[in-house]
Amino acid sequence: MAAADSPSTVLRRRDLCSRGIRLASKMRVDVVDLLDAYVEQQGLDASASVAAVEGVPLAAVERWDEQTGTQRLLENLAAYRTFRTLLAQMLEEQREQLGEADTGLGRALAAVLLQVSAFAYHVEELLRLESRGIPGEEGDGPPSLPRLSLFEQKLRGLGVLRELAQWAVRSVRDLRQLAKPSPATGTAPGLAESP
Repeated sequence: MAAADSPSTVLRRRDLCSRGIRLASKMRVDVVDLLDAYVEQQGLDASASVAAVEGVPLAAVERWDEQTGTQRLLENLAAYRTFRTLLAQMLEEQREQLGEADTGLGRALAAVLLQVSAFAYHVEELLRLESRGIPGEEGDGPPSLPRLSLFEQKLRGLGVLRELAQWAVRSVRDLRQLAKPSPATGTAPGLAESP
């Protein structure tokens, strides 16, 4: 399929990758700012160690360079769909805790939630361009989490934001990899291969 890519498809892929890189880079900056505000507002120590949080996708991957383009896109899509759910839950918990008392943090959370949703849609567009089916959202996202204490909610939020910042970095790397032309065909590498 890579050999059959038309020049317009190759240009469209590069354009989508470039825009996705800008989206992910902006999202990372905003998540880091949100993380600073969250730590301060929640009264947490910025250096607090948070164990892996159940249901939060980890950005680290073994043998990253061996993944196909489709695998990269599918993992990004699943991760950002999960983060969309987690951020919506954090926003709801924030509103329950503070009501409208802290609109700044709530607005920042809502803004990052919108960026996550936009990025997930962007990844779907890349998958459509590659004529890949978009997996349904049934079963995506974290499992139903038990009701946590206020302190546990704060730590989970810290873990979610930290991992989202790492995902933004990984997404930029993934999209840069996808945008690279293959030396033999002039098309992006690995996109035609199945996962």
